[in-house]
Formats: sequence, structure tokens, C-alpha cells
Amino acid sequence: MRHDAIEHLVGLLSKLPGLGRRSARRAVLRMLQDPPTRMLPLAEALTAAASAVRPCQLCGNLDSTNPCRVCSDPARDQDVICIVEGVAELWALERAHAHHGLYHVLGGLLSALGGTGPADLSIQPLMARLAEGKVREVILALPATVDGAATAHVLAERLAGTGVQITRLAQGVPIGGALDVLDDGTLAAALKSRRAI
Repeated sequence: MRHDAIEHLVGLLSKLPGLGRRSARRAVLRMLQDPPTRMLPLAEALTAAASAVRPCQLCGNLDSTNPCRVCSDPARDQDVICIVEGVAELWALERAHAHHGLYHVLGGLLSALGGTGPADLSIQPLMARLAEGKVREVILALPATVDGAATAHVLAERLAGTGVQITRLAQGVPIGGALDVLDDGTLAAALKSRRAI
């Protein structure tokens, strides 16, 4: 029978995305086999991150500096803002080196079923950023879901009078995707979003 401290640690780790109880148990066992090099540095890093990392006051990204490193980087395009659902999407775009402008984290999507309305999202701070008149383009990088489409529609309506160009991510055939395995919605979006070569 395992000690309560071990079970408690397994329980906490198993709440993390991608880790079930079995994976958490394996991770705990591995850490306990060499606590000074595996467990104690992790505990110190968790404590340091918990006290230092905060949301950026401008975009909502998580960082230990405020404004975050993205917002304070003078090499980035200051006149383009990419709107994302959450920090995970921002990090994914940064990992791909696909966007060289600024970001704005909404903090979710509109959802009638989930009870999330416009007041629950970071729309007002976005409007304040645009009122400064420095932004020429807003990219709606929202998921191709019902909630993503509803959120994009509401944002497009609110941004319509700002004079800012509103664009969205292309949708359709992924790189390396075969047409015969794609769903009907993806194929329809790809045909609708076609462009000249």
C-alpha cells in the first residue's frame, strides 16, 4: 500500500491535461527514484513560476514580465493584432513562428450552452487598444467551431466601425491532407477560400 503523500501527488498530477492516473503514477515513481535531481528542481520551478508568472496587462499572455516579452518586443509589427481564444493558441502560433505582430487573448469563446457572453470575454480591453489608432489589421485566429464562428461574428460587428482591416485564418485542406479523407465541411471551406495562383 502506498503512502498518503504519494497518492496525493498522483492525484494532483492526474488532474493535468494529458495525464491520467496511470501516467501520473509513472511520473511520480520516476521522480521518487531520484528526488534531488528530479523532484526538488521541479518543486522549485513550480514555486518560482507560481509567484512570478502573471497575465500581461496588454494582451493577456502569461509571462514573468509585464508587459510580456511579445508586447515589449520592438521588432514585432505593432500595427497587427492576432486575436486568439486563449494562451495555448498564442503559444502555438509563436511555436510555429507564423505571426510577427501582437496578440490579444479573449479568455474564451462565446457559448450559449456554456453561458459565456460578450461581457465574459476580454473585448473591452481590445476596443481600448484599437481606439489608440495604431492598429491597421486584426486577425481573427479563432477555431472553426460553432462557438468560434459566433465569436468571430460578434467581434467583426464590433470592429466594423473602427476602420481596422479584419481578416481571419484560412480554412480548408491541411498541408499533407488527402481530399478523400477530409470531412465535407473542410472541403467546402477549402473551395470557398480558394485563391489565384
